[in-house]
Amino acid sequence: MPDIQIVAATAAEVPVILEMIQGLAEYEQLSHLVTATAEQIRDTLFGPRPAAEVLLARWNDEWAGFALFFPNCSTFLAQPGLYLEDLYVKPHARGRGIGLALLIELAKLAVARGGGRVDWAVLDWNEPSIQFYRKLGAEPKAEWTTFRLTGEPLRQLAAREIATAPQVHWSKQPAVAEREE
Repeated sequence: MPDIQIVAATAAEVPVILEMIQGLAEYEQLSHLVTATAEQIRDTLFGPRPAAEVLLARWNDEWAGFALFFPNCSTFLAQPGLYLEDLYVKPHARGRGIGLALLIELAKLAVARGGGRVDWAVLDWNEPSIQFYRKLGAEPKAEWTTFRLTGEPLRQLAAREIATAPQVHWSKQPAVAEREE
């Protein structure tokens, strides 16, 4: 892998990140869902409160892949971890170790930050990726179903008044909650 370089993305690479997102969406047949703009990406990743980080893979003097990730936490391990939101390698650069190099760097970051695990999701039809991940020793978590709240349902839930649920009042004493009726 001597011709592969993995670097932390900077705001200067926002156009590259957007290109990678669009390439991933096209591969996953989800291009119609991409509404991200370069300005939104700049704000989300490099603004005052960055929501995620990006590793970029350079291969033969071109940007060939990326990994977008953010911190998560395992309550069972009582350790931080990383959630890999997106991993993408351009089609012509696949099979060259770029995806592996990105995952190795991500694993190194997780361990260096005291992390106990790295999590991600893969589309159930994406057999090449599933086999790649299995070869690394990753295991699918079939007993868990991923849910997502987005768009109008998210806005509707956010608009609900808490009064529609039981009222809970927290005291400074541990594990004490009173319910109003």
